[in-house]
Amino acid sequence: MFDTTTAVPSDNDPSNITLSNTKAHLLATGYKLISQKGFTAVGIKQILDTAGVPKGSFYHYFASKEAFGEAIINHYFTQYKKRLEIIGAQDVSAQQKLYDYFQNWYDTQQNGCDHEKCLVVKLSAEVADISEPMRKVLHAGYQQTIAWLAAQIKAGWADNSVPHLDNIAAESMAKRWYFAWLGASLIAKISQTNTPLAEVWQMTTTEMGR
Repeated sequence: MFDTTTAVPSDNDPSNITLSNTKAHLLATGYKLISQKGFTAVGIKQILDTAGVPKGSFYHYFASKEAFGEAIINHYFTQYKKRLEIIGAQDVSAQQKLYDYFQNWYDTQQNGCDHEKCLVVKLSAEVADISEPMRKVLHAGYQQTIAWLAAQIKAGWADNSVPHLDNIAAESMAKRWYFAWLGASLIAKISQTNTPLAEVWQMTTTEMGR
């Protein structure tokens, strides 16, 4: 599903969580359930029953369900950063790196939303008002990605592969693209159509000079 030589991860990749211990197994199970149903719809009992793990083991690793959700998001963005680093290390133009990033986003967010795609999209619309720790870790993850996009835009200006628009900073362009894509992903879920993604795909590729 994810080619680390050319793309970025979808909004869930349980294969990145090794099942070598109970904590990792709980994270992998919660990762799948929460990305399918949402944070509030999944209870600790369902997580434990699905994982086949006793209640005491959960509280040995996590003080609360909120702490569990925070750990899942942290793990996701740790893996996401590694994938971005792989893209950044490719011997291609900065424009191609940006294109690969958004091409994967476009491909993986189309045709519905399952646990392989939508963890961050789903939680972005859900946890901001119910969990300050989870909101903060999501925000930090977004900032990490926006910083990477800005770095690629600057590199694209330097190698002349990305058009340099007047009176706009790379950070501002990165934010506009990221916010547009996140919003389009949410609207695509609501409308059950790929049109929002197609619109931002056309906008972004045009602005990056494709």
